[in-house]
Amino acid sequence: MRDSIWCFENVNLFHILCPHKIRDFEKDHFEGFKKGDFIYFPEDSSKSIFMVSKGKVKIVSYNSDGEEVVKAILGKGEIFGEKALLGEDKRGDYALACSEPTELCPMRLPDMHQLMRDNEKFGLSIYKLIGFRIKKMERRLESLLFKDVKTRLCDFLKEMAEENGVSVGSEIVIPYFFTQKDFADLIGTKRETVTRLFNELKQEELIDYSRKEIRIKSLENL
Repeated sequence: MRDSIWCFENVNLFHILCPHKIRDFEKDHFEGFKKGDFIYFPEDSSKSIFMVSKGKVKIVSYNSDGEEVVKAILGKGEIFGEKALLGEDKRGDYALACSEPTELCPMRLPDMHQLMRDNEKFGLSIYKLIGFRIKKMERRLESLLFKDVKTRLCDFLKEMAEENGVSVGSEIVIPYFFTQKDFADLIGTKRETVTRLFNELKQEELIDYSRKEIRIKSLENL
């Protein structure tokens, strides 16, 4: 589990990309945001890649009815705005801080290209990360269209276990990064429904949870 691309993103990428660790980019250090602040809007120029240094960032769009569609909630060490590397000229989504404080490490697109040219392995990993994220979004869309809410929650917990879980005996422990409101946003339901489903899964002895972690007791039966 610790060999996943997300492990690369959450650990090594922070040390490689964080501008204050790269002498040439010290002038582009952290940018701070308050909860609810927008980082960029659709149609803004795609000039930078961002990495979360502290807090959480939500990537959203809005449907024709004006309802918010949450595409991702990202934490420390995760990057966003990466479509600029694929030739995106203008942003297609909204990015906003959803915790306070939120701090970002920006990287201008030319500097990112230079870093990727200078480190072939790093550049390959970035493109693998982009492909992995696209596949993840496709799976989530398919889940929203064809699966019930409980199945979507179980699938999401399995995904978290594969990406960030640590085996402790017969259980898998996941750091509790998301709130139940975050879970609701990401699987397309209400917070009250997530609370009910968490309690059901606990009563079924499939999971246990606290404010700090989720323990999956049986990944096969989840």
